[in-house]
Amino acid sequence: MNQTINIFWFRRDLRLNDNRGLWHALSSGLPVIPLFIFDKNILKSLPGDDKRVNFIYKTLSSMNRKLLQNGGGLHIYFDTPPEVFENLLQKYRVNAVFTNHDDEPYTLERDTKIREMLSTAGVAFHTFGDHLLFERNDVLKPDGSPYVVFTPYSRKWLELKALKGIPGYPSETVTENFSDLPAPSFPALEEMGFRWLDFDYPPEEPDILKLRNYAGVRNFPALDATSRLGLHLRFGTVSTRECIRTAEVASSTWLNELIWREFFAQIMSHFPHVVNGAFRKEYDRIEWLNREEDFVRWCEGTTGFPLVDAGMRELKQTGFMHNRVRMVTASFLTKHLLIDWRWGEAWFAENLLDFELASNNGNWQWAAGSGCDAAPYFRIFNPMEQARKFDKDEVYIRKWIPEFGTPAYPGPMVNHSEARERCLKTYTRALKP
Repeated sequence: MNQTINIFWFRRDLRLNDNRGLWHALSSGLPVIPLFIFDKNILKSLPGDDKRVNFIYKTLSSMNRKLLQNGGGLHIYFDTPPEVFENLLQKYRVNAVFTNHDDEPYTLERDTKIREMLSTAGVAFHTFGDHLLFERNDVLKPDGSPYVVFTPYSRKWLELKALKGIPGYPSETVTENFSDLPAPSFPALEEMGFRWLDFDYPPEEPDILKLRNYAGVRNFPALDATSRLGLHLRFGTVSTRECIRTAEVASSTWLNELIWREFFAQIMSHFPHVVNGAFRKEYDRIEWLNREEDFVRWCEGTTGFPLVDAGMRELKQTGFMHNRVRMVTASFLTKHLLIDWRWGEAWFAENLLDFELASNNGNWQWAAGSGCDAAPYFRIFNPMEQARKFDKDEVYIRKWIPEFGTPAYPGPMVNHSEARERCLKTYTRALKP
């Protein structure tokens, strides 16, 4: 193949508009092959009915239809990234590979190997920040150290945004620079070990009208009052920058949630030990009960605490759980049942459509009290009081627990007051100097 080309590698940025790395690739002066890899290293651990793989596949199919209007379509492979790039380097004369950052532990290791492979072949590897407004070293204290408390981090984040603005990368305006080289046929879902699912995914556009009411109604799970954009932020089907622009107009409260996402991302980058252990290492001394039968009841939504059970059933059936209910269910697992937060984190990772490692880890450690800027360990949600406060008419509870109020629904598996006291004693014992 005599033609020299560049490659843009899509990962967690599955869109053609306002895509920073893609904009740089398409502005590079060479035809661009659009690439996506269904990474065998990632997919091998997922069940065949994983809704997220379906979502990615459907998104890629839609992108491919648009790309075929300008070139040869999306080049999709089912393999490990080193194998794919080895084949591409043999097939094409590649000048450079463009992509956007991904700072999770596996992807950092993967990208290091790919960078080394490409460098050996004389191919440049350019990466850009796209899924966050500010990268890991952008928002730092005056002494250059990372923030570990959210409020001062958010103040500095807002100052930087006001100073630097929100850039745009109009990649959608230069799509004529995609290569017209024919793409290989799509690997079928079934070939990769997955099956088609009939599933409704949330819309990917920020809803300004809904978000204007966000602050007052976001805590009530029976209402359709949250953005539901977590899935799209996770896989980059919506631009983070677009969401921030919308939040500036619609809701400072929702903007704060987007800043929390960036806060947890920089925590994981600067303190990678949080992936497997407590941010505050003394919390690793907690003597968890870790009773398998208790964990099963929590997973199945049969604890006898209606708000907890409704949330767990919503999660299992839809891949979504309302944020207020996420806090209650996480607190219940770690505080009432004294089950290691990592068990709950792994369950959410397996079942949440919008699973994002840094946010999931940060929020679970917040609930357990072990994280940075966490809820103090002695703050223990009363799940019955939370239900009275945020679902007083039991609309959400009855939607997900049809047997609620009948003999078929179990009684509480623990006594709240006794579980609270047990938790306080256990934590106090572990955290003694």
